Amino acid sequence: MAELPIASDFAEIRRRFVWRIPARFNIATDVLDRHADGSRREALVELRGDGRLVWDFDSLARLSRKLANVLEALGVGRGDRVGVLLGQQVETLLTHTAAWRIGAITVPLFRLFGPDALAYRLGDSAVKLLVTDAEGAARVESVRGELPELRHLLLAESDDPERGFWPLLERASDRHVAADTSCEDPAIVIYTSGTTGPPKGALHAHRVLLGHLPGVQMPHELFPQPGDRFWTPADWAWIGGLFDVLMPSLHFGVPVVAWRAARFDPEAAVAVMAREGVRNVFMPPTAIRMMRQAAVKPLEAGVRLRTIGSGGESLGADVLEWGRAAFGVTINEFYGQTEANLLVSNMASTIPVRPGSMGVAVPGHEVAVVDGEGRPLPPGETGTIAVKRSDPVMFLEYLNRPDATAEKFRGEWMVTGDLGRMDEDGYFWYLGREDDVINSAGYRIGPGEIESCLLQHPAVGLCAVIGVPDPLRGEVPKAFVVPKPGFEPSERLAAEIRDFVKARLAAHAYPRVVEFVESLPLTATGKIRRSELRERERRRQARD
Repeated sequence: MAELPIASDFAEIRRRFVWRIPARFNIATDVLDRHADGSRREALVELRGDGRLVWDFDSLARLSRKLANVLEALGVGRGDRVGVLLGQQVETLLTHTAAWRIGAITVPLFRLFGPDALAYRLGDSAVKLLVTDAEGAARVESVRGELPELRHLLLAESDDPERGFWPLLERASDRHVAADTSCEDPAIVIYTSGTTGPPKGALHAHRVLLGHLPGVQMPHELFPQPGDRFWTPADWAWIGGLFDVLMPSLHFGVPVVAWRAARFDPEAAVAVMAREGVRNVFMPPTAIRMMRQAAVKPLEAGVRLRTIGSGGESLGADVLEWGRAAFGVTINEFYGQTEANLLVSNMASTIPVRPGSMGVAVPGHEVAVVDGEGRPLPPGETGTIAVKRSDPVMFLEYLNRPDATAEKFRGEWMVTGDLGRMDEDGYFWYLGREDDVINSAGYRIGPGEIESCLLQHPAVGLCAVIGVPDPLRGEVPKAFVVPKPGFEPSERLAAEIRDFVKARLAAHAYPRVVEFVESLPLTATGKIRRSELRERERRRQARD
């Protein structure tokens, strides 16, 4: 329906690609019912503690129908919101698909959210029923008085006959007819990670799954191939976990491994990939860098990946080289955001990878760099990365935020808020968020480019760059550097790092200030919170 054609070269793939989005479409029936043919094909391998459960499509479809009946019996109907505060586990998948079956809208929530973060999202989306565990329920109960719309809590791993997830399923009928949903009907609200200001709920339609497919196939080299098996350390509360991995894999009938440690452990990740025969991985950049720092040896451990995709921050040439040596495959970087995901990608087997580049536009998506009026800019010029309206992967709106929704568009283009440029060959280069831009002596400098260069230095493990006040230039770049093990912070090392970037990037773009730190503030999805670093600097300046 929205799959990349098999062709000899990328130009032919792009030429032959056509969107075929059916008018009537439901994610739940697509990812489960289509494959529930009595063959008991493996769908989900769930690792919990020392346990291992294998779920087939037939069982999952039957349980999803049962849960749909439970939801309806509790008064949940079409358009109602169903929250999911769980990790990578079968109850998460069943809740999403059961809600979609009845035409309800799901709201995935991150397990590490505190009471205030949960209260905001649950209240803003008017969640009527929440599926969680005992720990999540305790946090929600502490703010229950702020949530008048929340009627029901269902508890995973509870024996309570009235609130226990499995006891309720056990008593329910497994016969259910799915709602006849349009591809444009709302299906899910995914909140942005909120690097600045309150998070916004991006409302997506059922078509969002089909919109993701070519962007999954491209970094994973015409996924699926025989023997493919997918895993990600990314939480299923985010668009990367749900729609870069879980739902596209099930659409194609490919098994997914469900496992996520409370904290990312490189050695444990290698062990899981080897033991479970994982062939495809979406690995956020922070996780890849942690694996590199831990000096893991996946090939020696028996890991045999076919593909690795990564997105969110640029990896840099040295990390790509390490990945090829460590895993035996090229890491394909890609780009997208919660509002419109998987727009740009690499595909090493078909188009040359240019280290530092996000890749080229994925077939089916019209991506450009535009100016402040929404006019596409010529190659080489810096502007805002944008995607043209009516794209199947594009969000419907920000929930309850019509003004913010309108601000997201410039004419016929949805602007990402990310600065970038496109070169003559159609490769896109990420330069940073628009609000991260550093204005120094008349130059507009994107922190992403400096960070990519910094990461090539042998002493730099992680880094972030912001602009800090300067009496002469207005602003100058400042780098926060987490050194690799074996490197001691010193002014001599700071000078060496400054000269390294100055020689490789540009005289006006090197970090004039380098501060060594033990860690960097990250969003829940692993992106650097430059806004927090800027606030730290503001407070420091005020003290001085």
